[in-house]
This record gives sequence, C-alpha cells and structure tokens, in this order.
Amino acid sequence: ASNAEAVAGADVVVLAIKPQNLREAGRDLAPALRPEQLVISILAGTTMRALGAALGHRAIVRAMPNTPAQVRRGITVWAATPEVSAAQRETAALLLGALGDQIEVDDEKLVAMSTAVSGSGPAYLFLFMEAFIDAAVHLGFSRHVAHRLVVETLEGSALFAKSSGSHPAQLRDMVTSPGGTTAAALQIGRA
Repeated sequence: ASNAEAVAGADVVVLAIKPQNLREAGRDLAPALRPEQLVISILAGTTMRALGAALGHRAIVRAMPNTPAQVRRGITVWAATPEVSAAQRETAALLLGALGDQIEVDDEKLVAMSTAVSGSGPAYLFLFMEAFIDAAVHLGFSRHVAHRLVVETLEGSALFAKSSGSHPAQLRDMVTSPGGTTAAALQIGRA
C-alpha cells in the first residue's frame, strides 16, 4: 500500500523508479529504511551521493543494467558505497547476475560511462539491425526472412566473438577474402 510498507521487512530494496521521482520516493523511504538494509538503484544518471542524500541511507549499490536483462542476457555494471558489506556485495552480485552478466567496478564514474556503451548500446544495435533488415528486404528477401537472417547472424557472431576471445578485426578478417564480395562491401562502407 505504501513505499514504507514495501521495505519494512526487506533485506534488499531495489529502487527502480524514474530519476525525477527520487525526491518524492525519498520522502517516503528515508524514515522507513534501516541502516542494515541494502539499497540497489537502477536510476540512470543518479549518483550514489544523490541517492544517499534523498534516502538518508548509506549502504547503496548503483547499477546500470540493459534491456537484454529481460531475457537474462543483459550486462550490469555496478558500484557500491564503502558501507556495503562483503555479504551485501555478494547478494548484489547474485541478484544482478540473475539478469545476465554483472561487473562490479571500484569507480562510480564507470557506472555512468557504461550507460553510453552497454546501457544505451542495445538502441545502437537495434538501429543497425533495422538498417540491415531493410537492406536485406531491398535485396529481395521477405521482411520475415530478412529479420531472421539478421538476428541469427548477429547472435551467432556475438557468440563466436565471445567464445573465440579474438579481436573483432581478426574475426572480420576471417570473413573477408582478398578481392571477394565482403572486401568489396567493406570498401564501399569506408568510402
């Protein structure tokens, strides 16, 4: 029925609200939070300092997940305040790991920077996918087949890159025969 009731018996509080609602939520939560509770925030662009001030709380994890978390294939970068215990860090890693992979960093600035790479990254990849699908349709594939070709190609390529451990340039070279169609296409892309 209320934010205060929601956190009353919790060991971990996940704060998943719009950043502009932090002040209002803070008014509800600050009197209800206990010092031993861990707060995990996924508020984009909201520092641990701002969270601590709004919540009157010190044990905070700031996390930046991404949308593939919806299918448990996301990546979450996170940092913790010094007041977060080792056991709470393990809990945070376990909870965030349920969304896919997770990386704890020592510097909160890296959480903010991860927004540009992994937080917003899916949007960039979806834009690429859209253009790639449109190109396949332009070549003559049905939209359904084009979509399947592109999604499977990207997923397979990502898995191959992950399992090989090779630099993307090396993997690209594996597909690019001298004077072949891939080389010609890449040359046009650079022009």
